[in-house]
Amino acid sequence: MQQTQAIVLAMFGTTVEAALGALLAIRDAVRQAFPQTPVRLAFTSNQIRRIWNRRAADPAYLAAHPDIPAEILQVQGPLAAIANLQDRGYDTLIVQPTHIVPAEEFHDLRSYVNGLNSIRTLKPRWQPFKTIALGRPLLGAYSLKHTYADDILIVARALAEDAALARRHDAALVYMGHGNHYFPSGGLYLEFAARMRQLYPDVRTLIGTVEGFPSLEEIREDLHLHGLRRVLLKPFLVVAGDHARNDLAGPEEDSWQSILIRDGVEVIPVLTGLGEQPAIAGIFVNHIAEAAADAGLKLS
Repeated sequence: MQQTQAIVLAMFGTTVEAALGALLAIRDAVRQAFPQTPVRLAFTSNQIRRIWNRRAADPAYLAAHPDIPAEILQVQGPLAAIANLQDRGYDTLIVQPTHIVPAEEFHDLRSYVNGLNSIRTLKPRWQPFKTIALGRPLLGAYSLKHTYADDILIVARALAEDAALARRHDAALVYMGHGNHYFPSGGLYLEFAARMRQLYPDVRTLIGTVEGFPSLEEIREDLHLHGLRRVLLKPFLVVAGDHARNDLAGPEEDSWQSILIRDGVEVIPVLTGLGEQPAIAGIFVNHIAEAAADAGLKLS
């Protein structure tokens, strides 16, 4: 009997070669959990896909980077990845985002999935899809069955090693998330930080975002208020890509690291993406399994 189920991992993506390991670690965890189910990567960022497409057509780049997997060089967007699977006979799909919060990228992805699920052919047997189920971002989404507060607590528990590392350095734990100017996602970040402080009360955990609220200014005020002079600086991003290497810990005057150093704060940067941490990759695996179960599917 032909396999008709597949998984699409919808990732924002990255152009930083050294950061790809986080995305591939999530892919590998999913493949290990569901070895009989094909797994395809898709990048939701149009700009990032265009960059990889140009690199794939550049012989000099390919010669200089022989270790880049073909699935990265030839990466497609979610719609194209889904269409190619459907063309090969896969009509039951789980689309799992690796986004952090249900903001702009997730909203667009959900619109794609809802639109494809709404297709109705005149003859039911030619229906392109039986089911396309959508998983939740890392910190959850709008759901009566899976509350976002539970998802946030699960993530906070999964990051116990981050708190332990900050504790060993006698430092505050400061995360940089991406954020969004158009969605009220700041409350999710703040609730996550509050859960971290609740679980690890001896470590002052704070979070800010590149875009929107909370910002670095809120972090600076909190550090000053509590008299904290050493911080462990980490990206609260799936990959430690451009934002982590420039906005967070870059040499520019406006990077978080540079600003905090000017404040008299000792900064210990740790440039690893969340996807590199097995416990976080495992959460995405669980979200896939739960999305499948909610749709009446069983993956193998």
